[in-house]
Amino acid sequence: MANTYHQMYIQAVFAVKYRKAVLHKDWRKDIFAVIGNLINETGCKTIIVNGVEDHVHCFLGLKPTVSISELMKTVKAKSSKYINDNNFLLDRFEWQVGYGAFSYSQSHINRVYKYIENQEEHHRKKSFKEEYLKYLDEYKIPFEEQYVFEDLI
Repeated sequence: MANTYHQMYIQAVFAVKYRKAVLHKDWRKDIFAVIGNLINETGCKTIIVNGVEDHVHCFLGLKPTVSISELMKTVKAKSSKYINDNNFLLDRFEWQVGYGAFSYSQSHINRVYKYIENQEEHHRKKSFKEEYLKYLDEYKIPFEEQYVFEDLI
């Protein structure tokens, strides 16, 4: 074959350190736009970025030359810097270490998009922790619950 063809859809999910509810509604959309631009700068394609006070969902088309770990490292580092440089919070902002990455087929794009688009409504009924543990179960990812989240001591 003379060319390389690809289409990989990934949903990446990551939380504010200690799952603190600090992504305030009045500037949250700006942060999501920054995250979307950071994804696009890597050559990947942002489909939607959304979330609530304590976590973010990024749905994207992954470029095969970009590793998910490097993408998340870049997105989280640069978006944290943006939040801190713009003094959105009184305290220093940090994302929790780690992330979840889940793959989807073409037939799931609309469903995943709508799910991410309606995060505020969805989280009136279910906490982020419940949502995230459900993803791990559905994708049959082995985990020990005590190590999934960083908690305040």
